[in-house]
Amino acid sequence: MSPPLSRRWWNCPRSCSEFTEPDPFSVDARRSWLHADAIGDTHPPAMASENTFLPADLVETDPLLGVLRLAALSAGSDGPPDDATLDLMFERMPAGRIDDELSAAAWRELARGLMGQRPSNMLVALSGCGALGRVLPEVAALFGVPQIADDPPQVDIGQHLLRVLDEAARCNAPLPVRFAALVMHIGKSDSPPEHLPVHYRHVERGRPRIDALCQRFGVPEACRELALLALSECERVHRVTEVRAGPIAAMLERVGAFDRPDRFGQLLMLCACDYRAYRGHAAGEYPKAALLRTALSACAGVEQTHGSPGAEELQEARAAAIARVFRSERWSSPGT
Repeated sequence: MSPPLSRRWWNCPRSCSEFTEPDPFSVDARRSWLHADAIGDTHPPAMASENTFLPADLVETDPLLGVLRLAALSAGSDGPPDDATLDLMFERMPAGRIDDELSAAAWRELARGLMGQRPSNMLVALSGCGALGRVLPEVAALFGVPQIADDPPQVDIGQHLLRVLDEAARCNAPLPVRFAALVMHIGKSDSPPEHLPVHYRHVERGRPRIDALCQRFGVPEACRELALLALSECERVHRVTEVRAGPIAAMLERVGAFDRPDRFGQLLMLCACDYRAYRGHAAGEYPKAALLRTALSACAGVEQTHGSPGAEELQEARAAAIARVFRSERWSSPGT
């Protein structure tokens, strides 16, 4: 029996209407994937990976996992989830309260969806069956919240989030980048309305929310670390300018560019995806990434040249090296 029509757009982000391509995977196929025990012929080709399916009996005893699985599978196709799939997900939605402590299996399903070729489909599917606000309330609350942009002057944060996730998939970004894209704005959901579209102190609000979400799902530490770094640094990266060499040197040290270059690269990848998700930037290069990489290269020989300077002297020397490369002032006002 079909569920009530009212289920279709519970909590549905307004951007759902933008996703109108048909889903190539039938609901019957999804039913078979839901109960699959191992990788085999029923595995959707776009989602091929190891450890793809949980035991069928676990899914049967935990309807929420069934919903998460169907949503994750939706991320494996270019088209959005169709009404039949949303009906099936709605049928499996557990009644009552979802436990604060989700199983590790729930994280596996969420991660699988994030690693799909169109992660936005997972959020659209969860929203369409009424699950997004119960599984990821921090993310659901972002839809309808405005944020400053260039053209148009404001964007819906939730809609922007969907585009960032799909851009990350297009770039074959690793899981920490995609998870950080999912959660780095969650401190903006309840910004004072009189300040919108500006989000004062969203970093302070976002930090405990990211920690709580990571604890709830058992998120790996690498994903949590990058999410917290992106929360505090992504907008600063967008604002960085070559005429302020001192703040650039301070930023490179703050984000661990010298000690953890791989994570620094992931941060720049995330910022580039965020940049290209804005209208007019889709095909463009992200100029701030090149700027910061040039600055990092300029600092490469500083320690060898200056021996073993103290922290303050080292930062001064790095700022001077960056200033020489960009022919800019060594220091400017703080706040980059």
